[in-house]
Amino acid sequence: MVEMAIVLPVLVLLVFGIIDFGRLYNTQVTLTHAAREGIRDYAIFGERDQAENVARQAVTSFDRTLMVFPPEPDCIPGQPATMTITYPFNSSIPFLGESILTISAKGVMRCGG
Repeated sequence: MVEMAIVLPVLVLLVFGIIDFGRLYNTQVTLTHAAREGIRDYAIFGERDQAENVARQAVTSFDRTLMVFPPEPDCIPGQPATMTITYPFNSSIPFLGESILTISAKGVMRCGG
């Protein structure tokens, strides 16, 4: 019983840490995909609002209304354009509490003309 009382909290911490890391990684991959889809649309059509909507539509696994698109320079034909997306990730691991991490992803593509 004593050994179980000592080992169980460490085991629970390890298991929930692995689960939370998996959620974090999934969110990062999803944001990267959304940034690539959005910048592809922006590089072709040159409409920032439309590109942000395309990026939001590429996300299905978390709340897309929390995605933030910081201002970026305009799309100049032949020059690279970027789209950065930030998202607040809520991490909660037993015994460690909750924390909010800001995840960001960036897509870069040359603007068409």
